[in-house]
Amino acid sequence: MSITTNKLAYHDYHVLDTFEAGLVLAGPEVKAVKAGGINLKGSYISINSDREAVLVKAHISAYSPAHLVQRDYDPYRERKLLLNKKELKALFGKSKESGITIVPLKIYLSHGLVKLEIGVARGKKKHDKRDDIKKRDFNRRKRQLTA
Repeated sequence: MSITTNKLAYHDYHVLDTFEAGLVLAGPEVKAVKAGGINLKGSYISINSDREAVLVKAHISAYSPAHLVQRDYDPYRERKLLLNKKELKALFGKSKESGITIVPLKIYLSHGLVKLEIGVARGKKKHDKRDDIKKRDFNRRKRQLTA
């Protein structure tokens, strides 16, 4: 079950490879995410010096029934990702390449756990974005005419 998708990532990047990662969240954050209180726009994945993957600039709203527990809540705090060593090593190597970035693509539930789909991506040029928009419009018109 998908909770949210980062549509801007698909518009701005060519996704080369995808990985599934778990998120380290506090209890009220899990409830807020399951309620749809997360926004991935403008967020990215960073590999820090300890070789840990971290979700940066993702906004998770405060869970309103837990306002007594979350007094000094920062909705933009960095959140650690749970990946195995092999995946972390692959991501670390890819992140050092020129023009490659690691972006969050989708948040979803898997067996009651919050999972994050991350993508190794290369930025699109302006003409690539225009071509994608033209193709999408053409396909939309084609569907309308045949329906």
